Amino acid sequence: MDSDTIAAVATPAGAGGIGVVKISGPRAIPIALPLLHPSRELSRLRSHRLYYGSVIDPETEKYIDEVLLTVMRAPHTYTREDVVEIQAHGSRCGLRAILELVLKQGARLAEPGEFTRRAFLNGRIDLSQAEAVIEVVNAQTAEGLELAARQLKGHLFEVVEEVRGPIETMLVEVEAAIDFPEDVEDIICPEVFAQRMTQDVIRSLEELLEHYDEGHVYREGVAVIIIGRPNVGKSSLMNRLLQKERSIVTAVPGTTRDFIEEVVNIEGVPIRLIDTAGLHDTDNALEAAGIGFTRERLDEAGLVLFMVDCSMPLSDEDLQIYNMVRNRKTILVINKIDLGDYSIVRRIIEQLEGLSWVEISALYNRGLEKLKAAVFREVTDQRGPADLCSIVPNLRHKVAIDKALRASRDAVEGFRTGRPAELLAVDLKEALDALGEIIGVTATEEILDQVFSRFCIGK
Repeated sequence: MDSDTIAAVATPAGAGGIGVVKISGPRAIPIALPLLHPSRELSRLRSHRLYYGSVIDPETEKYIDEVLLTVMRAPHTYTREDVVEIQAHGSRCGLRAILELVLKQGARLAEPGEFTRRAFLNGRIDLSQAEAVIEVVNAQTAEGLELAARQLKGHLFEVVEEVRGPIETMLVEVEAAIDFPEDVEDIICPEVFAQRMTQDVIRSLEELLEHYDEGHVYREGVAVIIIGRPNVGKSSLMNRLLQKERSIVTAVPGTTRDFIEEVVNIEGVPIRLIDTAGLHDTDNALEAAGIGFTRERLDEAGLVLFMVDCSMPLSDEDLQIYNMVRNRKTILVINKIDLGDYSIVRRIIEQLEGLSWVEISALYNRGLEKLKAAVFREVTDQRGPADLCSIVPNLRHKVAIDKALRASRDAVEGFRTGRPAELLAVDLKEALDALGEIIGVTATEEILDQVFSRFCIGK
């Protein structure tokens, strides 16, 4: 374990009412105290108390800021080390000056996620809880926050440990059979072991995977791209869904020459809405570049909103776009119904067969609730707000669960076909290690680096 004392600004960049410099490690308190005036004796500082004072440069006696200093003694801290937090005004310059003084006193600048990494390494939280910290910070909807908070409380850890228990027990018994081959028939009852694996392990893992399929969109969101030829109302739709003027709307074709991306909350799902350049043939180099971006983003989208103008028949450009999206998950958005002729609408639906459709008027805000419901239904396969299950693994967890499930099924097959105990042990160990990756028991340094690279400095 790194014995350095680390420090960083723990609040977001930018001006604010309050900013925090956080220090953690064996020298956190001795490093912070010389900066606080009036000074305090180390032995007199009580844990988890606020102390008022000013930060002054010990060398120049230059006044920096008025602060509150919090001392938290190990092990009852976030990192299970001594921790000091200096709460100052949220000035970027002021916080940087305080941090520089702390570093001069002997602290080291923390790496991204290093405070949480120390909390994990010191046994305060498991790896799934560490991941939940960044998911709480990054949550974009109340539902996403709820899922992250449940994981932070250790619900996933409890389920994984419940599944690992039977595997560990069977692995011990199989290894005993390896050590005492003459007693293998007394130690291993193949049908009983296969039944235990199926009921206690495989069904639980399958349920976790079902939870991922049902709920991961609430945590990770979905990219939804709006495409169509110029002037069909894509930017107007974007503005209506966001309830603000984000895209420029004019009667001039080709106004949107790049793509604009914003997040909108639809029934708790963070939808990354992408407004794109109109798809059409053009000699304008800038427009052509924007159209190129549109084609690239189309491949990344989880759902396509293909928009057409029902005030006129379909054009060749509309039909070309239809051929691009007809085999993707797509909703046909028939816009300008306030201007359209129903016979044209019916003809559009006939020509663009195979697509579900919603009729709207972006200008008059008609049909938008039906469109939102259709988007929610497509990205979640549900017809109404979800009853969120208590545990939804993230993508890293899903990969590990998949691996554990394959190994568990191989073990069941091995029990039933009389596979040698040595090979059964390999399958059980693989399942055990895969689940251990989720909570950090068997996580490699590479996995830890991948997890904590998502964090910012100061968390």
